[in-house]
Amino acid sequence: MKVVIVGAGFTGVQLARLLVNEKNQVVLIDNDEEVTRHVVDRLDCTVITKDGNNLDNLEEAGIAKADALVCLTDSDEVNMITCSLVDSVYPDILKIARVRNYAYYVNTAAAKKSHANAFSGNHRPLYGIDYMIHPDVEAADAIVQAVENGAVSNVVTFDNSVMQINRITIGADSILAGHKLMELRQLTDLAMFVAYVEFDGKTSLPSGNTVMEPGGILGVLCTKEDTAKVLELCGSKQKELRKIAIIGAGRIGTLLATKLIEPRKLGMFHLLAGKGLKNGQKVTLIDTDSNLAKIASERFPEANVCCGDATDESFLREEGIPDYDLAICATHNHELNMVLAAYLESLGVKQSISLVNSSAFASIAEKLGVDVTVALRDVIVDSIMSHMRGKAVKEIHTITNGELEIIECEISDASKVKGKKMKDLADPGKFLVLLDKTAGHTEYDIVNGETVFHTGDHLVLIAQAEYSSKVLEFFGNVSE
Repeated sequence: MKVVIVGAGFTGVQLARLLVNEKNQVVLIDNDEEVTRHVVDRLDCTVITKDGNNLDNLEEAGIAKADALVCLTDSDEVNMITCSLVDSVYPDILKIARVRNYAYYVNTAAAKKSHANAFSGNHRPLYGIDYMIHPDVEAADAIVQAVENGAVSNVVTFDNSVMQINRITIGADSILAGHKLMELRQLTDLAMFVAYVEFDGKTSLPSGNTVMEPGGILGVLCTKEDTAKVLELCGSKQKELRKIAIIGAGRIGTLLATKLIEPRKLGMFHLLAGKGLKNGQKVTLIDTDSNLAKIASERFPEANVCCGDATDESFLREEGIPDYDLAICATHNHELNMVLAAYLESLGVKQSISLVNSSAFASIAEKLGVDVTVALRDVIVDSIMSHMRGKAVKEIHTITNGELEIIECEISDASKVKGKKMKDLADPGKFLVLLDKTAGHTEYDIVNGETVFHTGDHLVLIAQAEYSSKVLEFFGNVSE
């Protein structure tokens, strides 16, 4: 795959690194000479110091033969105009733009919805953008997902399935501590599978001889219903979240409140599905900006909205925050978020979620005692990567430092695995197939050696990032 990325900021470089590691051809364009000079020393790809919103420059970069264009400059307008410009000449190229202005994002979605017929069939997408990525929306979705799963660990869910992967630390008093994975069946009869392990800062695929050391982290595949039991097995415990504090009433805080509070107005179905506030659940929003607090108070009358400083212990105790079950630190000051989350836990808040910049900061936050971290830039890159894989790939989730990828894909009729058993395909150390949902079925089955793959099957697999493109081509024939 050939990808042209416009914008060599942190996200552009991170995306380029993942694509290069997967042996894709990448061209990175930025008009800042100092930035591009720095990138040349870090990445093995073509780097061009020119304006990315110029068609001549893009054609010099090889846009005519590219499979995808990703625009990640600091300017929403430049990102949108560049996509529109390329679409007018090269309509078949996949175009993705990061857009931070929520009005652009909302208005585009509304226009597509209200003119659905006009944008169906062969009609070009609005602004020539196939996928518009809004960082705050992506972050809010990831945080809500963690809340809905008890906020005890980072969670990866799959296509409305009951199955999920929980990232859980092995406690010193866990009955798993010191045992090899091959002994797991002797220790529990729970239907669980270890998808990946993290020890001493390194993430890898497990083997039967992997020892579950105290302090290590397991990526455990199990049902949502069994999550509490798995946590207990690992030496942790899932608690009911009845009082939730959201620190920051800006865009992300407002999106979180919208997703946690407003859905309950839509009827009993959403309550049964676990969406929206449950009976007896309380949400408090806190912000130092009086204007934001006023707007939030008017929009969310069900919530307790406070204008105050979340670093002021006297204010927090006056509002009863130390007695809360969960604090979500979602301001746009990411360094403050992780320090504040740890501070609130020290005061008595039972669990915390912190929005941070990247997986590097997530690692620091975890050392500070933060329960769940959502790395904004990683979430954006995951979303972009998912859209770039083609129709056969539904979602991609990078694990911690990007060494591993969890991939949801579909087996095409031309796939090399069609009609074969899992035991005949195993390649230890490179990938693991975790789940298989047969075409027409509504739920996944955990894959074993006798599992036979068929056209239309929906798979969840985990692979080393450097092999993921080849694994996807093998399973889903995504190059088709």
